[in-house]
Amino acid sequence: MAINLQKGQKVSLKKTASTGLGQILVNLNWNSQPIKKGLLGGLFGGGGNGIDLDLGCLFELKDGRKGAVQALGKAFGSLSTAPYIALDGDDRTGASTDGENLRIDGNRIKEIKRILVYTFIYEGVANWKQADARVTIKYPGAEDLVVQMDAYNNSNRMCALALLENVNDETFSVEKIIRFFSGHADMDKAFNWGIRWVAGRKD
Repeated sequence: MAINLQKGQKVSLKKTASTGLGQILVNLNWNSQPIKKGLLGGLFGGGGNGIDLDLGCLFELKDGRKGAVQALGKAFGSLSTAPYIALDGDDRTGASTDGENLRIDGNRIKEIKRILVYTFIYEGVANWKQADARVTIKYPGAEDLVVQMDAYNNSNRMCALALLENVNDETFSVEKIIRFFSGHADMDKAFNWGIRWVAGRKD
């Protein structure tokens, strides 16, 4: 069973006395099959290799530290030390059945203020509808939360998907966002994060 979140809807991830929140898994999956040659053949660019869609997040800790966890800049994070968030790897094609995964140590919730989960198109022409992106949030003992990209904006390459906020050091509030931005700095400004951004690459 899974709960399909609607835009603006908030659901609580609550820790239990016995297990705490445990590890929270944020999974991104998408369809990156290249379009067949013809009138639509140029939509993806990059020689027909499809879209390279990346999962990442902005984080803000209770002690004021802020940053991003993402493949761009090889900022893969860490579960054992701050920010207690880690990106498993980078699926460059969308072909992996596991997609891309962010893992959050929910047992360190007292040290985390908020997390903004996002995705952006690193390579390929922006075509969000074709990508059909979906984020699934899983944590022990609860139904999966599904954030389906059901709105599209093909002029911007970045989309804020979900916001996790620490409510009382025992609960994360999860809200479906789905807002499009021209880039990291634009999204940062919209959510008042306050990070300095410089250009980066994965290679």
